[in-house]
Amino acid sequence: MRALSYQGPYRVSVVNKPDPRIEHPQDAILRVTRSAICGSDLHLLHGLIPDTRVGHTFGHEFTGIVEEVGPGVGNLAVGDRVVVPFPISCGTCFFCQRGLFANCENSNPTSDVACGVFGYSHTTGGYEGGQAEYVRVPYANVGPMKIPEDMDEEDVLFLSDILPTGYQGAEMADIKPGDTVVVFGCGPVGLFAMKCAWLMGAGRVIGVDYVDYRLEFAEKYAQVETLNFKEVDIIAAIKEMTEGRGADSTIDAVGCEASGSVMQKIVGLGLKLEGGSATAINWCMHATRKGGNVSIVGVYGPPWNLVDIGTAMNKGLTLRMNQCNVKRYMEHLLEHIRAGRIDAKGIITHRFSLEDAPTAYHLFAQKKDGCVKCVLTPGTSTVSA
Repeated sequence: MRALSYQGPYRVSVVNKPDPRIEHPQDAILRVTRSAICGSDLHLLHGLIPDTRVGHTFGHEFTGIVEEVGPGVGNLAVGDRVVVPFPISCGTCFFCQRGLFANCENSNPTSDVACGVFGYSHTTGGYEGGQAEYVRVPYANVGPMKIPEDMDEEDVLFLSDILPTGYQGAEMADIKPGDTVVVFGCGPVGLFAMKCAWLMGAGRVIGVDYVDYRLEFAEKYAQVETLNFKEVDIIAAIKEMTEGRGADSTIDAVGCEASGSVMQKIVGLGLKLEGGSATAINWCMHATRKGGNVSIVGVYGPPWNLVDIGTAMNKGLTLRMNQCNVKRYMEHLLEHIRAGRIDAKGIITHRFSLEDAPTAYHLFAQKKDGCVKCVLTPGTSTVSA
């Protein structure tokens, strides 16, 4: 099959790789119909995630058609179209039984922190990702959701990750009717967090970024006010907009690739530890009113985040965070898409053939050509939206 292959920091190519095969009775093999490039894939591309091995295939947002199932799979049949959550969850462990699918303790037994994740280095189990023609899906009775016959792949593709992640970000922010919510990051997760903040009753939503086209997209797509942190003192500006107190809730939808120091680049790229910048977290803490809520769905890792925890403690902030428990939200968010409350595929700005994935990565990483979200299709010619 043709599949994306990691070749080292800042380098990917599309190569021939062996077709996946059934390895466990609960496996399914999918023929991939759509896959997307996520901001988290850029953490891998840029060498920020440890144990990202040369030859690994990225991609944790994908849809596909079932080609083969193991003897233990009873919920799927050959020919079913499905969308697959990025966390690989067994469905039966202590955490899965409590709806904490992103904390599954069986899909990545080498770690007591991270569950298994498609295409996200060997720190999350070493599972091959979906930026390929075919992909193996473990625990296929648990994760995949069938795509309704009257909907296409792009309608539901983002139920795999970024829409539920944005929703969980808003949910963890504990938004009350009329609250002011600030979302740091106007990328895809931030955009969905903004849309979901409105659904949860926010009275005012403010998006923060520094890329002009992303700010403009957020204003049109999510109907939010925006601030460019390159142009204003961001904390002072937010307090001025909120009677000097700060926002009721803030959402960090940025993660470890926020602009950081030389030390953080050394830790991430030189020492191969997932350092990253704590800029967005610290801004959240300073921009939130006393007794308010900080929700973190941006991806971070130890050990050099230098988080200003003293500010959070002294202001009495509530901090909530987790990888997204995607499976918990898929059916609910499908209804929002059906009802037209969320136009999930409306954030797609570029479509590429899988063969052109390296070009897509470059465009997305460099924030060129107004790129908000790239979708890859195996076996097609490049088509730009």
